Amino acid sequence: MTSHEGTHPTVPVRVGDRRAEIDERLAPTVEAIWECGFETFTCCQDIGESNADWPRKLPHMREWVESRRGWMLIDFPVDSGLAFLAAVANAGPRDAFYVRMTHWAAPDAWNVTVKPMDAAMFREESASQFRLQLLQVSFPAYDLPELTRRLGEHAAGRTVPPAPTDWSTVGR
Repeated sequence: MTSHEGTHPTVPVRVGDRRAEIDERLAPTVEAIWECGFETFTCCQDIGESNADWPRKLPHMREWVESRRGWMLIDFPVDSGLAFLAAVANAGPRDAFYVRMTHWAAPDAWNVTVKPMDAAMFREESASQFRLQLLQVSFPAYDLPELTRRLGEHAAGRTVPPAPTDWSTVGR
């Protein structure tokens, strides 16, 4: 697990034999993720800040970088990321937080994407061969406390029984 290099202050996180320097705002959450047994690749406590220099070389990225200020991300292996999402969803009510996690049209909807990776990116002499490797979860920073709380509930074995979803934030 790595944080985006040098942009944000980091702190050491260790759970069992896993250890890494993690962006300080995400450290308690990554620790909770690992304690739940989920694997991670990378994380960033503010995507816009981490990529602030991109528009100098890539002017077309200016709007995207600005739109990601105040947004965090955590990258997972696909299966672990899906299990993480299910755990977080089941550890709390189907409220506005849940709707942001699950519905693309919700205000501040989470951006959850599966990124196909081409092995040829790292071995240019090889033919392209794609595989699904990375599930990227990006969310507004204000969701971090509830996300961390729900991970604690999951770790303690506490779930919330299925119930109707409050769709009022998307007008359903």
